[in-house]
Amino acid sequence: MNTSTKSKFHPGNIFLAVLALLALGTGIWYFTGYFLRNKRYQETNDAQVEAYINPVSARTGGYIKKVLFEEHQEVKSGDTLVILDDRENRQRVTEAEAAVDDSRAQLAVLEAGITSAQTATLVNKDQINGAKAKLVLQQADIRRFKNLIKEEAITGSDLESVQSRYDVSVSDYSASENNLKTSYAKIAELKSRRALLAADFKKKTAELELARINQAYTVIVAPYTGRMGKKTILEGQQIQPGQPLVSIVNEKDKWVTANFKETQVSGMHIGQEVEIRLDAIDNKVYKGVIEAIAASTGAKFSLLPPDNSTGNFVKIVQRVPVKIRFAPSDLSPVKAGMNALVSVKKENKI
Repeated sequence: MNTSTKSKFHPGNIFLAVLALLALGTGIWYFTGYFLRNKRYQETNDAQVEAYINPVSARTGGYIKKVLFEEHQEVKSGDTLVILDDRENRQRVTEAEAAVDDSRAQLAVLEAGITSAQTATLVNKDQINGAKAKLVLQQADIRRFKNLIKEEAITGSDLESVQSRYDVSVSDYSASENNLKTSYAKIAELKSRRALLAADFKKKTAELELARINQAYTVIVAPYTGRMGKKTILEGQQIQPGQPLVSIVNEKDKWVTANFKETQVSGMHIGQEVEIRLDAIDNKVYKGVIEAIAASTGAKFSLLPPDNSTGNFVKIVQRVPVKIRFAPSDLSPVKAGMNALVSVKKENKI
């Protein structure tokens, strides 16, 4: 055997040849699988896990008395997060309570005045009845005395005396009627004042309720179950109404926003099943369904959407956001912001 034949079957050359064959086979297997999968699925790796991340804001201002949470701590709905110094709010509640008590007392005094005035009308009516009875009696006396004058049984001075008593009775009767009218007018006045005091009492009651609401705002609680974000506040810090204090991630509601190419979404529909693979979690395939398909491409939602009418036109494949809801499963390892690979199986067109 010559030297060239020996070098041809050298172990190193055999190893390189085997390695090349393996690489070629692996490449063929990979690209064959890729093309077969691409024929069956629409896929994109331009996808991320989303969740509601809402800021917890202060409804009232003041100094922070206590901070009762830590960064990334899991909390439940209603858990106390921050307590503010509430001394000023408590004083406002006390002041509002005193105003309500004062208004209630004024109403009670006015009601008593109305009751007294209504009782006075009964007395006035009795006075009118008495004056009327006396007036009728005086009228009878005048008629009787006039007959006696004709018979010369009495003198003219006796008739004048009776006439005077009759005139007094007429005056008393008129005065009694006027007193009754005055009592009715007083009742009407008191009732109009009662309407004003009732409105003022309602206003003071509303102010008291508002003061109690502001008092309750000094205790800031978690709006829902989730995980806290970065802690940026400390005890003793002054905050203002509406100031964001911390963000909270709602871990009970997560979904994936996948940005498919515009050429991929034509066969997709709401309710279609989806496979989700997360870069951070190996060997785990999550199931999901398409919940919504955007009405326009993502570029149209941008702050400065492209304007092709300027003449600088370069055709770029656009992306359409698709919202995908996870199927019920354990999503505790899934975090908002994780990258995902989303696969949607192509459906056969009839």
